[in-house]
Amino acid sequence: MPLVVTHVLLTVILVDLYRDYVTKHKKYFSLHTILIGGIAGLLPDIDIPINWILNFFGYSFSLLRHGGVTHTAFFGLIFLIAAFILLKKKKHKMAAYFFVITFGILFHLFLDYLLGGGSWEGIMWFWPLSSQAFKIHLLRYFNLINLPAGIDAVILLAWLWHEEKKHRISDFI
Repeated sequence: MPLVVTHVLLTVILVDLYRDYVTKHKKYFSLHTILIGGIAGLLPDIDIPINWILNFFGYSFSLLRHGGVTHTAFFGLIFLIAAFILLKKKKHKMAAYFFVITFGILFHLFLDYLLGGGSWEGIMWFWPLSSQAFKIHLLRYFNLINLPAGIDAVILLAWLWHEEKKHRISDFI
């Protein structure tokens, strides 16, 4: 299962690379947008603290357990619809935030689908139409369950190298 750091790091890196090399509207993709992307990379895991609170008060909902409704494309679709509504209303910066949130959610799902994660043993891509879970779970398939911690270090070092080359971050130290 990808670690929390993996979800944040990879989402931040991809949004930052998009900002550096693709978008022509840098004012809509500020450093705040990148931060929002990192937080959004964790958003599907909001089911964990929600479950803690519900359990504390004696409630339990199976769709709210880890890997449930917040780990569906439907959850991302909610933010995508909001992004298009904001775009139509000419609120471009807020729309960009919601597009980035949608990306963070869907990328989290992709990582869990590809590497493994959640209690449902896969991602329910078509929920609420179907609760069938799909998975690849490469880490389990190749017996690399302990790999995520090492991968996070490599990802972080590679990104810091990129930031040094692109933005000369050592000048700010």
